[in-house]
Amino acid sequence: MYSFLTLVLALVPTVVAAPNALSNRTPTVYLAGDSTMAEGGGGTQGWGHYLQYSLSVPVVNKAVASCSARSYTVEGRFQAIADLLVAGDFVVIEFGHNDGGSLTPNDNGRTDCPGAGSETCASTYDNEAVTVLTYPAYITNAGKLFAAKGAKVVVSSPTPNNPWENGTFLYTPSRFTTYSSASATAIGAAAAFVDHGQYVANIFQALGATVVDAYYPNDHTHTSPVGADTAAKAFVKGLKCGGSALSSYLKNSTSSIQGSCI
Repeated sequence: MYSFLTLVLALVPTVVAAPNALSNRTPTVYLAGDSTMAEGGGGTQGWGHYLQYSLSVPVVNKAVASCSARSYTVEGRFQAIADLLVAGDFVVIEFGHNDGGSLTPNDNGRTDCPGAGSETCASTYDNEAVTVLTYPAYITNAGKLFAAKGAKVVVSSPTPNNPWENGTFLYTPSRFTTYSSASATAIGAAAAFVDHGQYVANIFQALGATVVDAYYPNDHTHTSPVGADTAAKAFVKGLKCGGSALSSYLKNSTSSIQGSCI
């Protein structure tokens, strides 16, 4: 004779676990950076605008002109990206152009505390006492925030200023390249590093002064649309050569992009 419990269990439908919906979800790529990545204007364009044409997944450009890793943090912009993330998404982080300078005599709200680690600086900004972190600390904190949400992170070195500006080619990676690489390591397995600055510099060296000078119509930092497109291709080259997980979503070949893997 069946027990009452047996009869009840027999009437309960079997629930078959569905495959993990996230495993089949199309990820989104978020971009965090400054004006060299951001949507442009006035004859210039950020390279982030063109990344969408090389990837088979959506790209959301959250880069903001004039931001540094510090101001992007303080303004809550890293947190705003984290609030949007779903496990499996990607975030590309590239700063450095606005992170230098001095905290004295006047703190501009963008300059980071000098140092490569956990150093802090006491400063005054907008009539308030503030504690300023180093560039690696801001990038690492953001990367770990994203990784905790299940996202993959690509830390990218800053694009170069015009390396032909003085008539002869000169490119020396800034300290922010070293800091970016170290930050990717500190974030852990969820992060990869792309030496974007070096990949761009290598292509610009091959193109020559006349071509590259035309890529900088207003100053030595901000590129024309054609220059930005070239910088985006250099980033794609770095993704592919470096084996980042994001490279599996590339939809065009890097074989036609100048330069070799570094």
